[in-house]
Amino acid sequence: MSGKPRVQYFALGGTIATMPAESGAMKQGLGADDLIRSVPALADVADVQGETVARVGSSNLTVDLTLQLAQRIEAVSDAVGVVISQGTDTLEETSFILDCVLDARLPVSLTAAMRNPRLTSADGAGNLLASVRVVSSPWMREHVGAIGTVVTFLDHVFAPFDVVKSETSRIDTFRSPATGPLATLVEERVVPLSLPVRDWKRAVDAALGPKPATRLLAAGRKPVALLWAAMDDTGGLLDALLADPRHLGYAGVVFAGTGGGHIAQDLVERVVTLNRSIPVLVAPRTGAGPLLASTYEGAGSEIGLRKAGLIFSGRLHPLKTRLLLELLLRAGVDRAGIARVFAACG
Repeated sequence: MSGKPRVQYFALGGTIATMPAESGAMKQGLGADDLIRSVPALADVADVQGETVARVGSSNLTVDLTLQLAQRIEAVSDAVGVVISQGTDTLEETSFILDCVLDARLPVSLTAAMRNPRLTSADGAGNLLASVRVVSSPWMREHVGAIGTVVTFLDHVFAPFDVVKSETSRIDTFRSPATGPLATLVEERVVPLSLPVRDWKRAVDAALGPKPATRLLAAGRKPVALLWAAMDDTGGLLDALLADPRHLGYAGVVFAGTGGGHIAQDLVERVVTLNRSIPVLVAPRTGAGPLLASTYEGAGSEIGLRKAGLIFSGRLHPLKTRLLLELLLRAGVDRAGIARVFAACG
């Protein structure tokens, strides 16, 4: 379309792409071209070219599929930006992986919908249009190196490092508790609010190297278990990991600790023993806020766990800590390198 910027659009499925089944429930079905046609106003903003990558609920997305998507994005050469739609359930995870592995050459925005297209006030069309506006905006194009990948939802722009899905069904589910949005959309404008802290991204780039998606795919899976601290947990899952010489196939563990990074004292010996075989990281169970370093002592405290060699994830959410650890393990990064990356995460 002459005079309009070109935007590449990848569709992965999700609620935004559902259609009625014979049963009356919603099923996956709409592709990229269907969604483009459903939002005529897109043509006023950009020449949007679509490709359907998948038609799945986002609980079925994988690290490998996301890395393959990164390869597709790296191959885009004739567009000002890239928009991706998927389901909301794992949007915070997909966007974070992409932010880790892409070089921020092009603006990239992920979006989704909470209300399916059949419902009154369905939000998918507005979110898709807003995403196209964001990647086409002078602000995003000028500052893409400082911003990286973003999530655009309900007229707010979020950094993947901080954004979380906070509610099961409300349309305002996406929030960044620690930082708030990077920008908002008003009328047809993107209104900047802040730029994100990107020290963590520079550390990740140094560890993974340039354009790592292909190498990470070739390395194969390095599964990371996620254990959640809970009152009076018996530690049975830790026992199972320790009893199996292959640790049930896991290459690492993330332990979502309580408070500022604490583990029940009855579990500490087992956690420390497991850490001698595979990396065990401590992340904040709260999902936001930096972990402590020097406030509490004693068994299971942050001081004791750090002295025992456990790596702390800064303020990175346990779900994202798990993904970043897998990427680093796929890249063959040693424990010292892993510690350097997470030290940059706050």
